[in-house]
Amino acid sequence: MPPDVTCEALQEELRARDKTIGTLIAAAESSQRSRGTALALLYENAALEQAVKRRTRELELEREQLQKALSDLKAAQAQLLQGQKLTAIGQLAAGIAHEINTPMQFIGDNVSFLRTAFQDLLDVAAAGSSALEAGGSTAETLAFLRTEVPQALEQTGEGIQRVTSIVAAMKDFSHPSGGKKQPSDVHACLDSTVTVARNVWKYVADVVHDYDRECPHIDLLRDEFNQVILNLVVNAADAISEATQGGTQGKGTITLRTRKLPEAVEVQVQDNGPGIPEDIRSRVFEPFFTTKAVGKGTGQGLAIAYSVIVERHGGEIGFDSELGRGTTFWMRLPLKQDAA
Repeated sequence: MPPDVTCEALQEELRARDKTIGTLIAAAESSQRSRGTALALLYENAALEQAVKRRTRELELEREQLQKALSDLKAAQAQLLQGQKLTAIGQLAAGIAHEINTPMQFIGDNVSFLRTAFQDLLDVAAAGSSALEAGGSTAETLAFLRTEVPQALEQTGEGIQRVTSIVAAMKDFSHPSGGKKQPSDVHACLDSTVTVARNVWKYVADVVHDYDRECPHIDLLRDEFNQVILNLVVNAADAISEATQGGTQGKGTITLRTRKLPEAVEVQVQDNGPGIPEDIRSRVFEPFFTTKAVGKGTGQGLAIAYSVIVERHGGEIGFDSELGRGTTFWMRLPLKQDAA
């Protein structure tokens, strides 16, 4: 050891070497940790990638299942709509038969009368002018025929027109759209539907038409839209019947109203029945929900109305109701729609 090297110097050198060794050890440990972290990260990334792939497959399977469920739901809705349409037609058949039978009955009576009248005219003609100048039964017969024959002809014409309008309305109401929208006159749809349903409402209500003639034709699935209007008119008639005890306390009013809005045509079906209780208003569009007696309704009418207006036409449907004053169902159908 050199004589000039002190103990303190040696201690200082040792401390320096210890510090260097500590630094080298720390660096080595850090390097080892870094290598370990990188390796762990590599394993984590691989595991994460596998988890993502697995979850992606699960989501794809769920998407396919949801797509199938949606397709099944749409098919079920279409079948339900068709089934309710056939049910409605069946329920209306008796009323329509009555509506047709009434004018046909007086047409038949008038035809029988005209046949007899024609024979009487032939008898008068055979009697000649001398019999007319003499008066008596021949002159009275001619005077009677002059009054009654025109009336019989007019009634017959009215009856034929009535039957023709019912048949045309029924044809328009039930004509299938084939799932394709066509430019349609909402007023014609309202008129034909209220005509085929006349036997439902005529004993309990009068129908008022409040049409905005500025409403343009809009693209509709006409048969489905007609079904919605029928459901609303039947509901309105039932509500009024409840309020008037089947019409024994006077008739109510069903108002069919249209309005042209900036981007839509609004159609309203209004009644002055008892109104919808507040505690069930949130449920009126739920499938199978009904307040009608067993056998009176299925609870599908308003659910189908919602599906047709909102999902099939991209529109809106809602209602305003006041207890003791009545309910107004409204639909807003966009002027421009996507193809069905």
